Amino acid sequence: MSTTTDSRTALRVCPLCEATCGLTLTIEGTRVTKARGDRDDVFSKGFICPKGASFGAADADPDRLRTPLVREDGELREATWQEAFDAVAAGLRPVVEAHGPNAVGIVLGNPNVHTMAGALYPPALIAGLGTRSLFSASTVDQMPKHVSSGLLYGDANAIPVPDLDRTDHLLLLGANPLESNGSLCTAPDFPGKLKALKARGGTLTVVDPRTTRTARLADRHVAIRPGTDALLLAAMAQVLFEEGLVGLGDLAPLVLGVEELASAVAEFTPEAVAAACDVDAGTIRALARELAAAPTAAVYGRIGSCTVPHGTLASWLVDVLNILTGNLDRPGGALFPRSATDKPTRPAGPGRGFALGRWRSRVSGHPEAKGELPLSALAEEIDTATPEGTPVRALITIAANPVLSAPDGDRLDKALDSLDFMVSVDPYLGETARHADVVLPPPPPSQAPHYDFAFNSFAVHNQVRYNRAAVPLEDGRMAETEILARLVLAATGMHGADPSAVDDLVIGQTLGKAVKEAHSPVHGRDPKELAGLLTGDSGPERRLDMMLRLGPYGEGFGAEPDGLTLDKLLAHPHGIDLGPLRPRLPQPLKTVSGKVELLPQPIVDDLPRLRTALRERPAGLVLIGRRHLRSNNSWLHNIPALTGGSNRCTLHIHPDDADRLGIGDGDAVRIKGAGGEVTAPVEVTDVVRRGVVSLPHGWGHDRPGTRMSHAAIDPGVNVNQLLDGSQLDPLSGNAVLNGVPVELAPVTARAGATL
Repeated sequence: MSTTTDSRTALRVCPLCEATCGLTLTIEGTRVTKARGDRDDVFSKGFICPKGASFGAADADPDRLRTPLVREDGELREATWQEAFDAVAAGLRPVVEAHGPNAVGIVLGNPNVHTMAGALYPPALIAGLGTRSLFSASTVDQMPKHVSSGLLYGDANAIPVPDLDRTDHLLLLGANPLESNGSLCTAPDFPGKLKALKARGGTLTVVDPRTTRTARLADRHVAIRPGTDALLLAAMAQVLFEEGLVGLGDLAPLVLGVEELASAVAEFTPEAVAAACDVDAGTIRALARELAAAPTAAVYGRIGSCTVPHGTLASWLVDVLNILTGNLDRPGGALFPRSATDKPTRPAGPGRGFALGRWRSRVSGHPEAKGELPLSALAEEIDTATPEGTPVRALITIAANPVLSAPDGDRLDKALDSLDFMVSVDPYLGETARHADVVLPPPPPSQAPHYDFAFNSFAVHNQVRYNRAAVPLEDGRMAETEILARLVLAATGMHGADPSAVDDLVIGQTLGKAVKEAHSPVHGRDPKELAGLLTGDSGPERRLDMMLRLGPYGEGFGAEPDGLTLDKLLAHPHGIDLGPLRPRLPQPLKTVSGKVELLPQPIVDDLPRLRTALRERPAGLVLIGRRHLRSNNSWLHNIPALTGGSNRCTLHIHPDDADRLGIGDGDAVRIKGAGGEVTAPVEVTDVVRRGVVSLPHGWGHDRPGTRMSHAAIDPGVNVNQLLDGSQLDPLSGNAVLNGVPVELAPVTARAGATL
């Protein structure tokens, strides 16, 4: 490892949240000593948050694993890469051969979409194994939005995003972008965009049970009862129909089911939903009228509206309101981004549509959604025998920590110990990876290339950026791309082959398909000739070059390419601005009809459950989560600069509820839910509404056998232990994390307290 102290700078897109801000790193030798915003970045223009500023600390965390670990005689020991992959092949292949591919489960964590390797190689692993036992963080986060988009547009990844830079009216539900930096809406400096909206005379409305930092910025804050977002949105749609405010505009020829939708929402009047939502009917009518009256408007819902019993219905109704007001697919409304690595543009017309429940989970019969089973079902798929099918006997986790992120971590903790074999790709020995038989640690982000395959598909402005590694790969480390390529080979019976074989296979398959498609820019060409034109220093770069050339800005396989290529991208280190979002319909539609199907049958079938919710009222306190700007799920609690202060694992409770229960600020309180109980310190605050308590997600770093020294100092508690995993949104399989009933008891009850 170099010891030079020469200082230099390098550019890097931040991988620590969805905002994807451009950074300028100061590097001394091989150590990142400073990170600041890149003022010339075409997307973020110098914006940075505390996470980005702490890039160097996260990169150099001494608890990051530097060599593989292999379990021997019950203990994990350091091993060579050869020993590690030999152990992976020896552990996985016998399970596949004895019990079939579904006996091997795969869990993909949220950090996968923040790395180049995490986007490129898991699809090859899943396809190569042929397993249907696929689980990911999506089913504790965003799967309702994928399902609703699939049903509306025929493509689960066709998710419209609010045109933040041009809208006149923004309605946010269950979203706190001043803390989260945005989600399924990639927008550096989200706070600045909201302030700019207000400065140009626009209106910001926030629907949230908490008075968040975002809510404080709003022109109107509606403190809804948790879990009732779908009722509120349905009532707004009813008002639009009742008062003649529906105006599809240019969308009209592209939309099916408007009259049927009017009948479907007819009984969800503001007066009917008011008590359940705890929002008066007049406010609901005003929300609908303001939305319809705005010159342009966008409705945007996130975590708080997804992780509830009616998450898919709420996600569907977000888009329904954008459609009914003519704001879908128009500037200032909600538009479909166009990523540089999207698949080649296909002609508009009918597609294959989107199907749910093509298979079901073995134990509880949960339907798959987008090829995935609910993460909440992982434990039972491991520890429960059934007459048909084999339990999950081996597990591959990639950047995943389901012991903390999935409901009932205690049960999953025990289930992982019962596996025949487990391999984790993880930089830390955390709460989940500590169970693995083999741990494969990727290098820190400064030593890896970066391209945002996923987040550019949700970006509020079309652009493209790529960074090569800022620091050379440290001796003894292996690139994450090579780790995952070798994992694919070991898991699929090709252990020992050159890892470049994975990239070559994908390139050959992709080009072979492209030349056969009539609408492709390379139709009729020779795939081998095209592969020979690709540039790049590695297999992953060649794949990126291929995707750029085939993508909507490409057409770059000519003698003198005039479209986007890797070489052109490398020549623009601050990125290339591809322009504002533009109307794209009907091209993105892949429904069987070729139109927006406003009232698909699975939605019709689920609406009776929403009607039942009109009569539901919580008898006691309900729990919601919360986000913090210096945190991202369970990732960053080992970084001293990002913990402490307000970023603590405390229970927020309203002063009236605290007084009623005899609880004081700083008291320890037992919180009991269906899945168990935890004890946490209390913060008495009016930022939560009465009847609601809030505990942050991602904490609970107190399990033995982990190696996260700073996180263990103040471990917090695992909020998901309060859940037993039985509550799911039935359409998407998404876990219900918000609006769940809990009971509180002071650890030491005060005299006269009434519980």
